[in-house]
Amino acid sequence: MDQMRQVFSVDVLERYAAKGRGVITCMSAGNDMIVLGTSKGWLIRHDFGAGESSDIDLSVGRAGEQSIHRVFVDPGGSHCIATIIGGGGAETFYIHAKWSKPRILSKLKGLVVNTVAWNRQQITEVSTKEIILGTDNGQLHEMAVDEKEKREKYIKFLFELKELPEAIMGLQMETASLTNGTRYYVMAVTPTRLYSFTGFGSLDTVFASYLDRAVHFMELPGEIPNRQVLLPIYELHFFIKQRRAIHFAWLSGAGIYHGDLNFGAQHSSPNGDENFVENKALLNYSKLSEGAEVVKPSSMAVSEFHFLLLIGNRVKVVNRISEQIIEELHFDQTSESMSRGIIGLCSDATAGVFYAYDQNSIFQVSVNDEGRDMWKVYLDMKEYAAALANCRDPLQRDQVYLVQAESAFASKDFLRAASFYAKINYILSFEEVTLKFITVISEQDALRTFLLRKLDNLAKDDKCQITMISTWATELYLDKINRLLLEDDTAMENRNSEYQSIIKEFRAFLSDCKDVLDEATTMKLLESYGRVEELVYFASLKEQYEIVVHHYIQQGEAKKALEVLQKPSVPIDLQYKFAPDLIMLDAYETVESWMTTNNLNPRKLIPAMMRYSSEPHAKNETHEVIKYLEFCVHRLHNEDPGVHNLLLSLYAKQVEMLTLEDDSALLRFLQCKFGKGRENGPDFFYDPKYALRLCLKEKRMRACVHIYSMMSMHEEAVALALQVDPELAMAEADKVEDDEDLRKKLWLMVAKHVIEQEKGTKRENIRKAIAFLKETDGLLKIEDILPFFPDFALIDDFKEAICSSLEDYNKQIEQLKQEMNDATHGADNIRNDISALAQRYAVIDRDEDCGIMRSYSLSHQICRRKILIVGGGYHMARGYTSVGPIAPFYVFPCGHAFHSQCLIAHVTRCTDETQAEYILDLQKQLTLLGSETRKDSNGVITEDSITSMTPTNKLRSQLDDAVASECPFCGDLMIREISLAFVAPEEVHRVSSWEIKPHNLGNQRSFSLPV
Repeated sequence: MDQMRQVFSVDVLERYAAKGRGVITCMSAGNDMIVLGTSKGWLIRHDFGAGESSDIDLSVGRAGEQSIHRVFVDPGGSHCIATIIGGGGAETFYIHAKWSKPRILSKLKGLVVNTVAWNRQQITEVSTKEIILGTDNGQLHEMAVDEKEKREKYIKFLFELKELPEAIMGLQMETASLTNGTRYYVMAVTPTRLYSFTGFGSLDTVFASYLDRAVHFMELPGEIPNRQVLLPIYELHFFIKQRRAIHFAWLSGAGIYHGDLNFGAQHSSPNGDENFVENKALLNYSKLSEGAEVVKPSSMAVSEFHFLLLIGNRVKVVNRISEQIIEELHFDQTSESMSRGIIGLCSDATAGVFYAYDQNSIFQVSVNDEGRDMWKVYLDMKEYAAALANCRDPLQRDQVYLVQAESAFASKDFLRAASFYAKINYILSFEEVTLKFITVISEQDALRTFLLRKLDNLAKDDKCQITMISTWATELYLDKINRLLLEDDTAMENRNSEYQSIIKEFRAFLSDCKDVLDEATTMKLLESYGRVEELVYFASLKEQYEIVVHHYIQQGEAKKALEVLQKPSVPIDLQYKFAPDLIMLDAYETVESWMTTNNLNPRKLIPAMMRYSSEPHAKNETHEVIKYLEFCVHRLHNEDPGVHNLLLSLYAKQVEMLTLEDDSALLRFLQCKFGKGRENGPDFFYDPKYALRLCLKEKRMRACVHIYSMMSMHEEAVALALQVDPELAMAEADKVEDDEDLRKKLWLMVAKHVIEQEKGTKRENIRKAIAFLKETDGLLKIEDILPFFPDFALIDDFKEAICSSLEDYNKQIEQLKQEMNDATHGADNIRNDISALAQRYAVIDRDEDCGIMRSYSLSHQICRRKILIVGGGYHMARGYTSVGPIAPFYVFPCGHAFHSQCLIAHVTRCTDETQAEYILDLQKQLTLLGSETRKDSNGVITEDSITSMTPTNKLRSQLDDAVASECPFCGDLMIREISLAFVAPEEVHRVSSWEIKPHNLGNQRSFSLPV
């Protein structure tokens, strides 16, 4: 133990505490409050927290000498119970800290109260709640006092020891609130027995239950010598921590009986009671004596780890765990107190201090970190868990681990020793421990265990050391696996079990340390030891999927390789890299995997598919590449020309499935319009020229016919179709609908082939040719196919066809005559309409104004002249001639009339810039051409003038169309004028005339208008 600083120290607290009121006979403390009882019947209260003291005389009104027998203070220092003994018998009083006068407990008159059990969990400053009093005649009483009522609430009898009537010398109580009620645990001691009571409900219920059952007790016979008081003392103490009893000690005649209290456990005793006492022990008094004579203590106090035993005038401090004396405390007594010595000890559980007292003085025993050396105590007792629990720093823990490790190492329990050595961080180096295991032959397992445990204890910042140790552990694992493989086969079953176990453990280690192991070093180690499966496993952990897939392919396990490739974290490029090997290894599984993989580009798989397609396959075997390409084209709607071309080539080359006579699959593919529905998109995505070359090479003639037709090469299509099937040629010839000449040419090709191929008699051939004409729906005539017959053919064979043809020609001639008559009649009607149009006229009033005047009365371009009157200032518009004295003008069917000059100016101003320039250009051309012959005076246009128009007239007609195609007030021009500004840009100077200027309002009068 550390002798430099004592655990307990003694100081004089109060030298003359009795204040001349007699000598101190008893003392109790709680919450820095000390209450003394004197031989003259006085209670003296010392409040060291407030620095006050007071005294109360309990002997008032009592005859003879009175002495305080016992005094009891609750843990809070508010409630006090005292028993006085004198000539008149025994009396018990209750005093509250706020009272100046005591309250006598009349129901306890004549009973000597030796002990009190406080309800520590429920007591308050104003109420004691239920408390238990133990008397000299072996009875237990329950009492409760409220400070506000100035009297006890009740005092009632609980229990009496009848089997062995003895005085109850010590009493303690614990309570716990549970879901099914309050549980009580009461411990009581007599000179020879320790009783325990437990139960639920109230104290009445608990003790009433023992009327029908035996009381649980433990008997320790013996007797403590008289301490110059009336009765020997048998003390019972609980150590309280956070208002809960942790352990107890009973100062009995045979020794100090002590143990731990665990109220969370429920251990049933044989008699049915619940016993909460654990780790019970008896400290024999002989251990406290230096000589042969056994010295028994006269008083005791209990701390967390020690007993304070009063022996004579000294206090021996005994470690509760080791039962060894660690200190002796001496007291500085006055001369007058030396004769009797120290009377007793008491404790203040709330303040955590102890007190000793003699006749006049009070001594304080302070605790200075009593648990600082407890780890050594437990370590010496080989209670390593408790030692670790009491360690204060890493060095102390290292010493505990070192003792455990060396103990296990000495007993050749190397694995256990390795676990403890791994926990040491300071007092033993890593190298020392490893050398210790290396020197032990065949203990590689222990060394590996040490390294693994060391890894668990290293901080994450020690990356270098973690990597080195992990690598070393990896090599030890591999060495262990190899040694198991090299062992004899005598214990094959056990060896296999151990082998499988170490493999599983090694893989778990690789998984845990994958982030700290150096990838290259670890893979080299695994490779050097030939552990291919573990190499693949580690590569998978490190996401080196290329190594994993390559291994599975070498092993022929395509399905496992594909499962790896389908993981989301695997790069898609590996799919393309291993596709050739996988499809050759297992085409079905590979294609199924491709079809379930998203974001796969079929174009990048073409090399693999071509390699597979180049290999021979069994007859009737499902072509997996065709299946995948069909999936891409039809399901994924792939538009890659390379994919379509490959599928086309496979259809064309697959002789086993597509014979020369059966091109159905190829034709279906060629006829399918994959781009249907797309705007401006192609109907197919394969290269038609490549398809044609391929089909010609593979002699897929029907497919070639379709491709020729699709490429609008109809003559080639029909020519090739005639070599395959005339019916196919007819169908191809019939596909041309928009070019009648081409269609006829194609049918002539078919007709020629049909006539030339017929092998029967001439008469029969002619009949078949005539029948063929009917299939052309009149497109071919007999005269079209006559050149294909021999020169010396009998006319009789063609008589019917020739007559039919002549009749058709006659009908066509009659139809043409009818159409000519209809055209002549139409021309006459047109001439009549032209003549009628020349006579059309309109009536204008002599006072009719120009339309521009009515519409633009606010414009500076106002025309103020009448339509039929010409003023002296009038200028003739360019390109026009006046009719007599009247200026040119336009009259529209709606009734509006305009001077030609005004209409041109208006249309030019309101139309768009392009049209205005066009009108001005026409006027310039008319001006350049000069004056032309005027029309006759009445303005009639003759038929001859219409048919023989001069350039001037053409320009004037174009100008008329440009400005007078519609009335400017009734046509589109008026609608477009809505978007024009009300004030034209050249009229900006007139805007000010529209401003509303303010006038002098002072001269104006206001009028109220009736509502």
